[in-house]
Amino acid sequence: MAKQLKKWQGWLLFGGSMAVVFLLGLLVSSLMERRAEVASVFNNKRTEFTDSIIAQNEKFKADYPREYETWAMTEDTSFVSKYNSSQEVDVLEARPEMVVLWAGYAFSRHYNTPRGHKHCLDDLRKILRTGNPGIDGDADMQPATCWTCKGPDVPRMMRELSDSKSVFDPGNYYAMKWSELGAEMVNTVGCSDCHDARTMDLRPARPALYEAWARAGRDVRKASHQEMRSLVCAQCHTEYYFIKPDDPKNPGKANYLMFPQDKGMTCEAAEEYYDSIGFYDYIHPLSKTPILKAQHPGYEIALQGIHAQRGVSCADCHMPYKSEGGVKFSDHHIMSPLANIDRTCQTCHRQDAEVLRQNVYDRQAKCTEVRDRAEQELARAHFEAKFLIDKGATDAEMKPIQDLLRKSQWRWDYAIASHGATFHAPQEVTRLLSHSVDYAQQARLLIAKVAAKHGHTGDIPVPDYSSKAKAQAAIGLDMAKLKDKKKRFLDTVVPKWIDEAKKNGKLVEL
Repeated sequence: MAKQLKKWQGWLLFGGSMAVVFLLGLLVSSLMERRAEVASVFNNKRTEFTDSIIAQNEKFKADYPREYETWAMTEDTSFVSKYNSSQEVDVLEARPEMVVLWAGYAFSRHYNTPRGHKHCLDDLRKILRTGNPGIDGDADMQPATCWTCKGPDVPRMMRELSDSKSVFDPGNYYAMKWSELGAEMVNTVGCSDCHDARTMDLRPARPALYEAWARAGRDVRKASHQEMRSLVCAQCHTEYYFIKPDDPKNPGKANYLMFPQDKGMTCEAAEEYYDSIGFYDYIHPLSKTPILKAQHPGYEIALQGIHAQRGVSCADCHMPYKSEGGVKFSDHHIMSPLANIDRTCQTCHRQDAEVLRQNVYDRQAKCTEVRDRAEQELARAHFEAKFLIDKGATDAEMKPIQDLLRKSQWRWDYAIASHGATFHAPQEVTRLLSHSVDYAQQARLLIAKVAAKHGHTGDIPVPDYSSKAKAQAAIGLDMAKLKDKKKRFLDTVVPKWIDEAKKNGKLVEL
């Protein structure tokens, strides 16, 4: 015979059941309230968009005031962190070795820490990495592809320049020059970069992501909502390259934007892909090494970290939910999770905010320690390789050295070019940087052996590159000339672009 429950046990079971029912009721009520909020927003819209792309972000303000106002706050640069603040910081000034590593590439001229999305277009126009067409007869050497991640005017122009008029068809966009679209690219990163304007469903707007997934047998359109909360970021915060104009395997596709994801989503997989097609971004003028320049593989690095592996999306940490007036919405002031620990980290972690912040700083400090060593080894190695070449080292003698330098610099660049990498996946970043140190040291040992064969023993002399100015002079940059041209470009050409955009209704000012 079953044992009968005591009276108090029955009441306890009843009370527990009622508590569970009550909590489930609250959950259902919250879900219904959220759905009602969404329905209310859509049922009371002042503007019905029939176009999936609305480039002017201001047109969304009336119907989505909270999202718009927080998006506008990406202009704010007041957040300060130990390693990655929101101010514009001259990285080359702090790390002159990077000037040497990027010699022969425009990044050696100018490289700042990124500011918020509101600054994207201004920062692109003013940085010394973009050219100054029309100044002193300079031709435009950069393709329109350089605009691709800088705002919703990009998918709009892709569609206008395609025969299919499809959002996912780049048409003739990649074939154009950067300056040809100067008066078109006037609305900074915003709503239609991530949302279908008709439904506000999350939808990446760049075809390169869809093309990369298709080559891997996947369909972006079938991704879950949680995945989309990362994929709208992954369409830009990812490693990419442009097809070279002289690529015989891709005739007529010069400067076409590609994601090297065919062999996987790791640093080594991308390297294998590039090696298989014989690709390099530039030849280093000192060591004559064919260098791979990492862009910003934020998505790929994040996938190697514990948060992504647990299903956490980019938006969960960089766009945490916020409540205002009883309405819950995503905070579009996209920034470091450390700025809102109570709404980001502490939704899962119960430790004190300062403990969590210090945990991040500790990991970042360890990654930075290895990074410092990698940059020191690589910078010297490039100068030492030049010494060998000047001494008459043969191509056969230099090839294994250059192979090591390519491997070393790719791992270093891949690790440091991904903003926030030391938070997203500190173990992976440390692994890549330690391998970078290893390859650079192997290269330097080989350099010493070849130098001895050519009659030189002891330390190899290198120029003074202890400051940004000294490093830029050491690699032959005329910074005064570059800055003067850029100033004249900003004072004369850019204002004309803005005026033309206003006259054509492409730029709306509230």
